[in-house]
Amino acid sequence: MTETHTPLSNAETAAFCSQIAMILRSGISSIEGISIMLEDTTEPEEKRLLEGINTMLLNTGSLHLALEDTHAFPDYMIQMVQIGEQAGKLDEVMTSLADYYEKEAALNQTIHNAVTYPLLMIFMMILVILVLVTRVMPIFNQVFAQLGREMSGLSLGILRFGQFLNAHIVVCGIVLVLLAAGAAYLFWTKRGHQLLLGFMGKLHGGRSLQDQIGACRFASGMALTLSSGLTPAECLKLSIPLIKKGAFRTRLEACSEAVTNGEDLCETLLSNHIFSGIYAKMASIGSKTGVLEEVMNKIAGQYEEEIDNRLSRMITAIEPTLVIILSVIVGIILLSVMLPLISIMATL
Repeated sequence: MTETHTPLSNAETAAFCSQIAMILRSGISSIEGISIMLEDTTEPEEKRLLEGINTMLLNTGSLHLALEDTHAFPDYMIQMVQIGEQAGKLDEVMTSLADYYEKEAALNQTIHNAVTYPLLMIFMMILVILVLVTRVMPIFNQVFAQLGREMSGLSLGILRFGQFLNAHIVVCGIVLVLLAAGAAYLFWTKRGHQLLLGFMGKLHGGRSLQDQIGACRFASGMALTLSSGLTPAECLKLSIPLIKKGAFRTRLEACSEAVTNGEDLCETLLSNHIFSGIYAKMASIGSKTGVLEEVMNKIAGQYEEEIDNRLSRMITAIEPTLVIILSVIVGIILLSVMLPLISIMATL
């Protein structure tokens, strides 16, 4: 029975590809290379993974079958390793795969960083507001009682809301834990990423960001497959699985069908809005001059910069917005009791 391993992260996949590429460039076979890596490792999980690869590699002599048997590596990587073995360019393919998954890891880290701080800010906002309505408002209520008055209007509503929370503190705690777990699921799991991207795809701003991320991954995939000597049509088919299901992938599938029917790759990419105008022209020039692989690498790099800048601008805009929202809410809560209190003090 085949042993199933935990899927590797993009950073772990990049490190593995980099090690294999270095070994192959040194003139050592993949079988000997895996054996060397197995001798050097001290991590139990990594050792089990390499043992599984080593056993399958000895039985089949095929690295891509050995990797596929572990269920720990991405399908795209396995497909590219198979192409590299068939073309006799496995060392080049592994080097390109290492670069690709390093970029993927960097992109995912950028997205994580972009959402982590706003989430912490929102958590702090909720905590401050809860302290105000459950702890501070009852103190003001006591002050009003000592002055022979009662809270009314908005301040009374806030007080009752705080009393409700105090009376159902267990339920409120469970809700907060569920919300935190939901946020962690959305932002730190693959399935959550798919749900989040699907939701973002329905929003105008989110849709354009999602398209940029898709274009970046597609360009990186095309550069990698083109370096293996495949035709543009074959590269396009192999690069499509890199994109999650959605409108962008649907457009890519339409491009693949058009190119298979004999249409020009770059014109098809432009007509289906895969790349923006300038990038489509770059791809067209690269195709005509025979340097499409280099151009795709440049396009991927420029998309990465655009995504980084866009996420940075989003964070820059979100931070003051959250601070303003928190200030307004806290101000409303305090003014709802301070203004009546000042009025009472003025009549004494």
